[in-house]
Amino acid sequence: MISILTAFHFERPAWLLLLLPAAALWYMERRRSDEARRWRRVIEPELLRHLLVGQERRSWLSPNNLLLAVWVLAGVAVAGPAWEREPSPFADAKPPVMVVLRVAPTMMTPDLAPTRLDRARQKLADLLKLREGASSGLVAYSGSSHLVLPPTPDAGVVLNLAQALSPEIMPREGDDIAGAAALADRVLAGGGHGGSILLMADTATGGFGPSRLGHPVTVFALLPPDQDRGRLAGVARALDADLVATTVDQVDVEAVARRLDRTGRAAEVAGEGQHWKEAGYWLTPLLALLALLWFRRGWVTA
Repeated sequence: MISILTAFHFERPAWLLLLLPAAALWYMERRRSDEARRWRRVIEPELLRHLLVGQERRSWLSPNNLLLAVWVLAGVAVAGPAWEREPSPFADAKPPVMVVLRVAPTMMTPDLAPTRLDRARQKLADLLKLREGASSGLVAYSGSSHLVLPPTPDAGVVLNLAQALSPEIMPREGDDIAGAAALADRVLAGGGHGGSILLMADTATGGFGPSRLGHPVTVFALLPPDQDRGRLAGVARALDADLVATTVDQVDVEAVARRLDRTGRAAEVAGEGQHWKEAGYWLTPLLALLALLWFRRGWVTA
């Protein structure tokens, strides 16, 4: 009981201000309907109570009193009384990911058959299948960075847009890896539900300054096993990210999926896994019962 009293609060306490006009209107109406009030000015109270008829039968069950009770209960219900937490319906949902894909001429190298870019699409399809139901977005970059798609649970749309990407449609060549990661970070921050960034690239000629991103990053190296990943390793160190190498099987995709689920959920805002359980809806049946009294013949309030 002590813990309940300690945790008790209102989620929207401003609605309790409605009780002030309710009490004021009830008091004004009660004074107006008091027929004996004007006689108290000219007749002694000891004598007046013997001259009034029917005052002893005045019932508390009146339209005005009932209206005040309904108003108070409704104000308390809307204010959101709460004293315990419950799991969020989205607590078990897989966190979103923003895929940052390098679309540059080097990605057309055929050492990862058929090309590095095609292998990236295949790995992306496998990853989306493993994380079915999770939201995924897409950023494409070369010399400039572009938001292709914000996070969506529709994996088919993500894959269709990824298939349409090629170096020929990029505005200019280059390596805007820092701008692409920052763009993905801003998109996730705007969603407000945590998540992480998956950087899929074969090399990195750009660098990162001292600033850090607000969401965890995983670097997927689209290179054959025998090639040096030094530049991507430097990017991973700068971002405190995991570097996952491409494999011929699904070991790499499974490793990426595990990290995205783990780090993305850890990056969610505090309290995202639980929220306060509002109890105001328990007052709804009582409000409905009180409202039924207005069907009584002769009940009127002005």
